[in-house]
Amino acid sequence: MEIDKRKDGSQNPLPQGGQGTGVPGHIAIIMDGNGRWATERGRERSFGHQAGVETVRRITTECVRLGVKYLTLYTFSTENWNRPADEISALMGLVLSSLEEEIFMKNNVRFRVIGDMKRLPDDVQLKLSETMEHTAGNDAMTMVVALSYSSRWEITEAVRNIVAEVHDMEELPEEITEDFISQHLQTNFMPDPDLLIRTGGELRISNYLLWQIAYSELYFCDTYWPDFSEEDLHKAIASYQGRQRRFGKTEAQVEESPTPIPSL
Repeated sequence: MEIDKRKDGSQNPLPQGGQGTGVPGHIAIIMDGNGRWATERGRERSFGHQAGVETVRRITTECVRLGVKYLTLYTFSTENWNRPADEISALMGLVLSSLEEEIFMKNNVRFRVIGDMKRLPDDVQLKLSETMEHTAGNDAMTMVVALSYSSRWEITEAVRNIVAEVHDMEELPEEITEDFISQHLQTNFMPDPDLLIRTGGELRISNYLLWQIAYSELYFCDTYWPDFSEEDLHKAIASYQGRQRRFGKTEAQVEESPTPIPSL
């Protein structure tokens, strides 16, 4: 991994350019630990979520600098609707206040959302739609926020849509393939994650991108999301770079392959 020394003496990995150079094209993150971070400091859980927003800004900026093309952040799951009403209200208010267009425009980042937007408050839906529209021309990186999202919900919706689509067809499709199903998922506009990071010390996926991470590399760390730094991101990427992605092939087959194996 190439290293760049900044003026302050810190070191950062640099993208080497091109496919298969070791910088993940798509990083997905489960941003866990906000509430525990706040509780350990004697503060309300919403204080941790506020601190987590600043981490999103820093990690987004660094991912752009490294050449990451897609960053998908697990922000609010469908199961999170079961949390106390005051915490949900605080989270929705935080979504409104944190969608600062300047952040996306300064970094040339496009904003997208996956999830059941119909369940969100009207003002949140409007803000999300406006931000997506205003950033649609940005192309350095796409930040995808998973909001009111769960993978089982997404797959269930895909099945419903496929059934409705097939019902309206004069002829049934010859074959139901993985690509056919993927095209009906909310993530059909982007490749599957190369690297999934979960902060906060938990060792589970929590109903996140279950279809899409079939061959993603997984990285877990104990650091709470508000404390997750650029250096922590570099450690995750370094771990990813040290692995061999075989996609079902043997180690020898991969070493003999002249070109990188694409994501499935």
